Amino acid sequence: MSVTQAFSLSDDELALLPSDDDVEHYARHGWYLTKKLFTDDEVDELVAASERFYAGERSRTLPLRPPRLAYWEPAHGDVQRHHDYVHYESDPIARILRKPLIGAVAARLAKADEIRVFQSTLIYKPPIVGEPSNVVPWHFDRHYWSPCTSENMLTAFIPFHDCGEEMGTITMVDGSHRWEEILADDTTTKHFAERDRDDLEVMLAENAAYNNVEVVKVPMIIPKGHMSFHHCRTYHGSGPNRSDTPRRAISFHLQDGANEYRRFELSTGDVVTYNHDVLVRRTEDGRPDYSDPEYCPVLWRTP
Repeated sequence: MSVTQAFSLSDDELALLPSDDDVEHYARHGWYLTKKLFTDDEVDELVAASERFYAGERSRTLPLRPPRLAYWEPAHGDVQRHHDYVHYESDPIARILRKPLIGAVAARLAKADEIRVFQSTLIYKPPIVGEPSNVVPWHFDRHYWSPCTSENMLTAFIPFHDCGEEMGTITMVDGSHRWEEILADDTTTKHFAERDRDDLEVMLAENAAYNNVEVVKVPMIIPKGHMSFHHCRTYHGSGPNRSDTPRRAISFHLQDGANEYRRFELSTGDVVTYNHDVLVRRTEDGRPDYSDPEYCPVLWRTP
């Protein structure tokens, strides 16, 4: 699926990049709300393409299923749906996600010359207030990316509509990416769906207390075509969808060009793996290659 792409922006797109003040805000707070980066037509195509995806349309499928793949199937019922690798399996979705402007914004925030895709997850939160899967507990993404060397990875949360608190929008814990962490153990490498929510609440509260800070929760109010970015160590979560329509979005995880695989051992001696590790090509020294263009294409490279 490798695509040769020119990395350039129009004058109108250049005006949409984060300002120096915006970059400083991201560095201090760990999150950033963008200007309108997608047109209404692009967002509407994401909705249409996602509906075709749910109906079974695939441009290609993964050659095998990694051990921790999030992949909703109709038999799972009306729960929150997650589909990893949607940028690989759906070309119509990938064409929009790989708009150079998105990578250029990420590069500004991460202060990187190159941004690659790391993962993308299509998300559908049904409008069911009491559905337990709709509530995403407090966590930060770096925990799941322990085989990565980079501390500058970041995520764009891209809703397909106006998205506010009623729909269970993503909510950030302000400045938490700058906290010194305590209570980290082998369990933190597990996805939040595999962990006890009460334990995650305790971890957030105790880490805040250790850093002598108050937990300040900031819901992202995101108009259609806009998106939020957050640092890989920013605590975030989301609440129930209390609206009468589904909350549709993509969680677009991005890596800077310097990121690569590292061996990460647990206290048991077991080695932590990411889903990429059984899919991507190998480097010359035999490690999983997190720059494999089939799964981790370059989104932006500074000209």
